[in-house]
Amino acid sequence: MKFLILALCVAAALATSPDLDQEWQMWKDNNQRKYEVEEEDYRRFVWEYNYKVVTEHNQRYALGHTTYTMAMNQFADLTNVEFRKQMNGYLTRKVPTKQSNATTVTTDLPTTVDWRTKGYVTPVKNQMQCGSCWAFSATGSLEGQTFKKTGKLPNLSEQNLVDCAKDPKYNCNGCEGGTMQGAFQYISDNKGIDSEASYPYTAKDGTCHFSRANVAATDSSYTDLPSMDEKALQTAAATIGPISVGIDASHESFQMYDGGVYDEPACSQTELDHGVLVVGYGALDGKDYWLVKNSWGPKWGLKGYIMMSRFKNNQCGIATDASYPIV
Repeated sequence: MKFLILALCVAAALATSPDLDQEWQMWKDNNQRKYEVEEEDYRRFVWEYNYKVVTEHNQRYALGHTTYTMAMNQFADLTNVEFRKQMNGYLTRKVPTKQSNATTVTTDLPTTVDWRTKGYVTPVKNQMQCGSCWAFSATGSLEGQTFKKTGKLPNLSEQNLVDCAKDPKYNCNGCEGGTMQGAFQYISDNKGIDSEASYPYTAKDGTCHFSRANVAATDSSYTDLPSMDEKALQTAAATIGPISVGIDASHESFQMYDGGVYDEPACSQTELDHGVLVVGYGALDGKDYWLVKNSWGPKWGLKGYIMMSRFKNNQCGIATDASYPIV
């Protein structure tokens, strides 16, 4: 009924262009979308709104007014409110921030870093419609640090964290969100995390069935980087390995990011809602960027990655809450 009411409210705004009809059908086919009759018109309306946003943005890109492109990706039939509710699950920490013992910033750093080329990074994963980004960010950082210590890259279980780290002291609540630091602390207290193969991802909350026989990695604690310090983040990203970070990913521009150096002046440094993984940095056409691994599958962005503006006043809060596990 709610979709019928919404559809009636927006029916007059629906376009009748044959070209858009064809593109809508192609998008549904490519993204395997099938709707109930009463929902179809509403989803078409949302899709057309996003189509207009993407088209106008890319026109500005063609004129040189922006540094990145947008695309009608798998999230193009979601409103931004729906998207944020489904996909962003980073929670502001309630536990006290640990005293940082981060590496001292140095000036002798490489101009480009990409830990993927060194064997530190597993393939892009997909959290699907579960607010478990925090778990994917945490496993990504621990996978990298485990490889650094052992020379073997594990594939760790995010579902283990979703199911088992539900405790106020960790500030983690499964698909309803969590923190990377809470995940690191759980793994330390639990003396390990299972492998992905032994504890596969289901994209929903479940009952904890951790098995010590299947532990694939562990940590002893974690390190917080100095808050809002991009130079400290660069040092860590150059010398430590992949770093877990919280960011503001609440904007339509992030929802439908396609390529280029993401530059969103409306981003907040403190209102963080998504956990991701910094796996390097560099510059493109003179614009500095952080190379960031997301957990929305390889169809989003640059095969699952995004280049985010670097040294632009801590844009999107990328250095506000950065950490990594001690292995």
